[in-house]
Amino acid sequence: MKKLVLGLAAAAALTFAGGAQAQGYPTKPITMIVPFAAGGPTDIIARIVADNMSKTLGQQIVIENVAGAGGTTGITRAVTAAPDGYTIAMGHLGTFSAAPATYPGLKYDPINGMQTIGLAGGTPILIVARKTFEPKDLKEFVAYVKANTDKVNEAHAGLGSVSWTTCTLLKGILGTPKINAVAYRGTGPALNDLVSGQVDFMCDQIVSVAEQVRANSIKAYAIASAQRSPALPDVPTTKEAGLPEYQIEAWNGIAGPKGMPKEAVDKLVDALNKALNDEGTKKRLLDLGTVLPTAEERTPAGFAALIKRDADKLTPALSAAPKQ
Repeated sequence: MKKLVLGLAAAAALTFAGGAQAQGYPTKPITMIVPFAAGGPTDIIARIVADNMSKTLGQQIVIENVAGAGGTTGITRAVTAAPDGYTIAMGHLGTFSAAPATYPGLKYDPINGMQTIGLAGGTPILIVARKTFEPKDLKEFVAYVKANTDKVNEAHAGLGSVSWTTCTLLKGILGTPKINAVAYRGTGPALNDLVSGQVDFMCDQIVSVAEQVRANSIKAYAIASAQRSPALPDVPTTKEAGLPEYQIEAWNGIAGPKGMPKEAVDKLVDALNKALNDEGTKKRLLDLGTVLPTAEERTPAGFAALIKRDADKLTPALSAAPKQ
């Protein structure tokens, strides 16, 4: 009888251990920090992707908006959290590739100091202007801006934002770094003033401006991508419009603290892949003008390579630019 009891106890222990191992990561909700206010393009994409990822993971991904310092406050919190897989972040071109050149005292290293998960989506950049801005096309825009550097006003969503980063690159190409830049506390207020004609132009993600372009509330000169966007098929590329040097795409991707368990990384990568392959999720992203990433860009290594490539591209222009 004693041997039978011991045998049953051992079997029960093995069953419990096997069940615990099978359950594995995640065993509780995951926090995804979005380093900007709710309602912005990064927040929208994060919520769409996280909603589907939660279904695959069997645990809710909870969005936490932590705004401040061009998104670096939220990213700092995420990548310095416990590396257990339960705190991740949805960042973008500005927080991962542009931040080191924009913020010399940055408290995280996007290249070597975090665990990349994968790219969630690309967001093409448009050069847009108030409806009544004088230039009729991109060539006229370039000539006008160069001739009226002291009069033209550029709007952006704050130092380190995608709009600041991509317009800073544009001004570097045009040789007009001293154009007056008007900083706002986010894309929404900047776009509102562009629509009302209080500022002249801005550069921003298609996710932010497509609706206003379709409504003819603002004009779009060009999209800074290799191909036109199905979301705005009438807007020419910068190459078609006469400024092939200006090609830049913003993007959103997921990362977490360095040292995360391989199981957690693998499961998050798998969940992201399944989200981006889901027809409903794809449609929601494509309707916004988002470009779906390649299979390689969805991997940790592919996303890390993209961050470094764009950091190398942006750093010279951003380091030399006035921080306004």
